[in-house]
Amino acid sequence: MSLFWRIYALNAIVLGGATALLLWAPVTVSVPVVLTEAVILVAGLAVMLVANAALLRIGLTPLGRLTRMMTTVDLLRPGQRLPVRGRGEIAELIRTFNAMLERLEHERATSSARALFAQETERRRIAQELHDEVGQSMTAILLALERAAGEADEPLRGDLRQIQEITRGSLDEVSRLARRLRPGALEDLGLVSALTSLTSEFATHVGLRVVRRFDTGLPAFDRQTELVLYRVAQEALTNAARHAEAEQVEVSLRRTGEAVVLAVVDDGRGTGVAREGAGIRGMRERALLIGATLDVTSEPRAGTQVRLTVPLLRKQP
Repeated sequence: MSLFWRIYALNAIVLGGATALLLWAPVTVSVPVVLTEAVILVAGLAVMLVANAALLRIGLTPLGRLTRMMTTVDLLRPGQRLPVRGRGEIAELIRTFNAMLERLEHERATSSARALFAQETERRRIAQELHDEVGQSMTAILLALERAAGEADEPLRGDLRQIQEITRGSLDEVSRLARRLRPGALEDLGLVSALTSLTSEFATHVGLRVVRRFDTGLPAFDRQTELVLYRVAQEALTNAARHAEAEQVEVSLRRTGEAVVLAVVDDGRGTGVAREGAGIRGMRERALLIGATLDVTSEPRAGTQVRLTVPLLRKQP
């Protein structure tokens, strides 16, 4: 039934019921209208209006559900659909809306994949330039400083040694940045070794206590899945260091049934509401690439938990 005929039928029911009451009820209207007759007519009108409003609300409920879905839908949380019941214009509208959501989710996943691929390519290029250009130049400076310090007299030798230590520290920092941009351990040694290296480096430079819990005998992942797991852990650790005011972070990678779960849990202050900043939304976009589910919870005085669930048998987006 079309929306027009649905509304027409609801009003017809109300008007037909009112007409039937006028025909069979022992109520008369005199001229001029007496008070009791006016009270009965006003009460009847009120009943008609209430009945009409109730029936219209029931009839237009699907449109209300559609409006709420339109205002709350998030393409980074795919799978949100409205149930389709019956036929007619409203059912067709809901089916069209669901089809549009599916198309938008597919297009979002495709565009995100291209953007993240370009991002990783750029990270790799920058890391290579840091290693080859900046790293080699600073190494040459260190050698020149070493030679100059060996030939110089005091107090110039002491100053050169101090500059040499500063340069060595800068070279270490450049190397650390290059590793963050391009995790060589992930490509050479695998996911568990890369996560171990990441957490060790994080504990050294940030000062937090990091607890690792990695299951043995984890299934082999493809390269893209390993990169997503690594980047999500990296972003979660970065958020814990910047915002959580935590003392300890636990990083775990476990197999649960037909899924592998990466969890990063800190004991920080929490907020009660997980704020969807650029970091969390970036993690959600990465999770969509491999058909995974990202859950972020933040409780006051109980810390924040980032949980990435990767199904072993999944459909690629």
